Amino acid sequence: MRSRRDFLQKITVSAIGLPLIQRYDTTGIQNFIHPSTQNKVLRVAIMGLGSYGTRVADAMQSSEKAKLVGVVSGTPSKIKDWQSKYNIPEKNCYNYENFDRMKDNPDIDAVYVITPNALHHDQVIRVAKAGKHAICEKPMAINAKEGQEMVEACKQANVKLLVGYRMHFEPKTLEIIRMRKEGAFGKVLFFQGLSGFRIGDPNQWRLNKELAGGGAMMDIGIYSINGARYMVGEEPIWVTAQETKTDPVKFKEGVDETIMFQMGFPSGAVASCLSTYTMNNLDRFFLNGSEGFAELQPSTGYGPIEGRTHKGKLTQPHKTHQTVQMDEMAAIILEGKQPVVPVDGAEGVKDLKIIDAIFQAVKAGKKVEVQV
Repeated sequence: MRSRRDFLQKITVSAIGLPLIQRYDTTGIQNFIHPSTQNKVLRVAIMGLGSYGTRVADAMQSSEKAKLVGVVSGTPSKIKDWQSKYNIPEKNCYNYENFDRMKDNPDIDAVYVITPNALHHDQVIRVAKAGKHAICEKPMAINAKEGQEMVEACKQANVKLLVGYRMHFEPKTLEIIRMRKEGAFGKVLFFQGLSGFRIGDPNQWRLNKELAGGGAMMDIGIYSINGARYMVGEEPIWVTAQETKTDPVKFKEGVDETIMFQMGFPSGAVASCLSTYTMNNLDRFFLNGSEGFAELQPSTGYGPIEGRTHKGKLTQPHKTHQTVQMDEMAAIILEGKQPVVPVDGAEGVKDLKIIDAIFQAVKAGKKVEVQV
C-alpha cells in the first residue's frame, strides 16, 4: 500500500554560483531561480503523525503536484524521525502550541489535519487564521454546527478548506458515477452500503466520545453516507436508524457500536446501510436501477477497489488513493480545478448534517427529516 521515494537532497546555492546553475534542468533549482513556478507544487505540512498521517506522507513521495515540507506534532521524537525520513527542515517543524507561527512561514502552503475528530474544529480554524489552506481528514468535525464554523472561518481567511474524501478520485467509483449520469442504470431505485470492521484496542481514541464524537458512524459509517450520496446522485430528505450494542463496556455511552440506517431521496430511491465496529468483511456498495446495477467490493478500502456492473467487470487501474488525492487537491487549490464530486468544506458539512440526523433518529425512534 505504501509508495516511497527518497527526496532529493536539498541544494545550497551561493549568490556567486547563481548565474551558472540556470543551465541545469533540476526542479528544485528551477523553483529557486523562478519563484513564479513555485505554486505548481503544493507545499504541505501534515498535522498528526500517526498511522494515517504516515500513510499520506509515504504516498506523497509519488505525488507530482504536492510535496511534504512540514510537520506538526506533540511528540518531539516523531518530529525528529520524520525530519530524517522525509528531509524536513527544522524551520518547518511545529507543535500544537506554536503552529500559529506558520503565518510567518512562506514555505508552507497548506496543512493536512489528521488528528482525532474533536480536534479538527479548533485546529482548522487556527490554520486558516495563519493564512494556510486546510485539508481536513473526515469527518471534518463532530457535528454540522462545528463544520459550518470551519467553513466560515476559512472563507473569512480567504483560504481553501478541503476534506479527505479520497474515494471521490478513485477511478472505478468515478466510472460508476459517469455511467449513472449517462443513464446506464435507468432510474436509480436502491443503494446498499455496508461499512464495518472489528475494532481492536479498547483504549484507542476512536472509542473515546470526547475525541471521536461517537463511534463507528464517525469513523466508517460516514463512507456509506457519502457513498449513497455520490452513487445515487441525490441528497437524502429523511433518515431512520436503529442502534444495537452488544458490549457496553467497550462501547460506552455515546460511542456507537452498530447502527443500521435508512435514507430516502427526492426521486423515491432508498438506501439501506450498516455501520459497525464489531463485524469484518463489510466493505460493499451496491446500486440498483431499473436498467442495471453497479457493485463495488471492496468499495472504500485502501485498494485496489474491485467493481462490476451489469455490463461487466470494471477494469480501471489502481493507483495509491492518497497519492491521487493529493495531486487532485493540489490542482484544486493551485489551479482552481473542479472535481467530479466535491471535496470542499460544504461537502463535509452535508455528511455531518446526515450524521446528526441519524443520531437523532436513533434517540427518537422515528423518521427524521434532513435538509442538507
